[in-house]
Amino acid sequence: MRLEFIGGASTVTGSCFNLRVNNLNFLVDCGMHQGNGGESETLDRKAFPFDPAKIDFVFVTHAHMDHSGMLPRLKREGFKGKIFTTQATKDLLKPMLVDSARIQQSDADWQTRKAARAGLPPIEPLYTEADVAAVLPMFEQRDYAKLYHLGSGVKYRFIDAGHILGSATLELWFQDSEREKKIVFSGDIGKKGNPILKDPSMPDEADYVVMESTYGNRLHRPLRQSVDELASAIKTTFKRGGNVYIPTFALGRTQDILYILNGLAAEGRLFNINVHLDSPLAEEATKIYLAHPECFDEEAKKLFEAAGRNGAPDKGKSMFSSMKTGALKLHFTHTVDESMLLNRLKSGHIIMAGSGMCEGGRIKHHLKHNLWRRECSVVFVGFQARGTLGRRIVDGAKTVSILGEEIAVRAQIHTINGFSAHADRHELFEWLTALSNSPKVFLVHGEEEAAESLGKFIQEKTGLETHRPRDGEVVEL
Repeated sequence: MRLEFIGGASTVTGSCFNLRVNNLNFLVDCGMHQGNGGESETLDRKAFPFDPAKIDFVFVTHAHMDHSGMLPRLKREGFKGKIFTTQATKDLLKPMLVDSARIQQSDADWQTRKAARAGLPPIEPLYTEADVAAVLPMFEQRDYAKLYHLGSGVKYRFIDAGHILGSATLELWFQDSEREKKIVFSGDIGKKGNPILKDPSMPDEADYVVMESTYGNRLHRPLRQSVDELASAIKTTFKRGGNVYIPTFALGRTQDILYILNGLAAEGRLFNINVHLDSPLAEEATKIYLAHPECFDEEAKKLFEAAGRNGAPDKGKSMFSSMKTGALKLHFTHTVDESMLLNRLKSGHIIMAGSGMCEGGRIKHHLKHNLWRRECSVVFVGFQARGTLGRRIVDGAKTVSILGEEIAVRAQIHTINGFSAHADRHELFEWLTALSNSPKVFLVHGEEEAAESLGKFIQEKTGLETHRPRDGEVVEL
């Protein structure tokens, strides 16, 4: 088997791996790059290092755009095959890709106006909503834990990665010699004990493992400590007379944080709090979450079943307020005008908006109007990639450029990594050492220090061979 690391090897985003075996040519993930300023857009506009028309099929591990966001472009440039993923991921990708296409169009329109003033040609979007509509019929749903045969000595299975709704680890068996071999693509491995979703499943054996390393050099705080830290940040901010702003991805962290806030209200630790979800995409993703209770852990199942028995009129809009706590008031913001009105709220409110790394979306407008206010707080609950606005704020910048203006960073900044959807070093090690044999390990999807630290840790503890490939590297398995 020939394995080429197209993207997501020497970077945290842009995951894409090309495999060729027994006349089959296929991809595992086809994601966009994020962060690093204009470099990400440059990478996304580069020509694919393969002919899309010659790709037979694609496996998608989950719906985050850094793993799936280039699929419409792949189709537009000639891909005619099938896309295999879980049912929940398939359901999530429709609104996620449509939203991404709208962002591509908006960015292209803005760049075209700027180019016109310089006498330059117009900028085409990376892809359009029409491209999204063309790729959606190519998706084929696959069940967790069920073995499927592709022919040509190749079979595969998805198991639950516990990262976000529908996320999967891909187990792939191939036979191009006397002995059948197995390669496992971890996808993004979830953290144990996260709200709502089941803990990640673990493969039993492998000859090769392509494994994420996002948090390979650090440990997360226990969830309860992180919940306590969030509650404290909210209470102290309200006492100062400010608002709490939480940059969140529409998919995953939004649902977890709402679940946690509802729990704090139900326990009586927060009283009469107003939470504004300023993201139509997050509202849509929340509805899809509710449609897939088969992915929930037992605690979440019981809670949502109880809410259903209470007769919630609209599960999507009353996911939490229907639980009869009376202490959490959840508000959904749909239009841009409604979003702008939130900036008139000066104290006592929690505003959640995307994007999670502050690179786009409505959170940038909220930060522009409130990051300079000492009485406010910004709470980061997810990974901040290098080069992103979120990373600059977390790293202690005194001023940042937002929408063309220099804004002072005076609000209190909280980074609570215990809410991360990614396993930490201990959990990654536990996942890997659950394998009954000794595979060769390729560490991807991590910054330099994280991947190298995890690789050294694995080698010292187990003696396993680890390698951090670079984008564009080819190995023969």
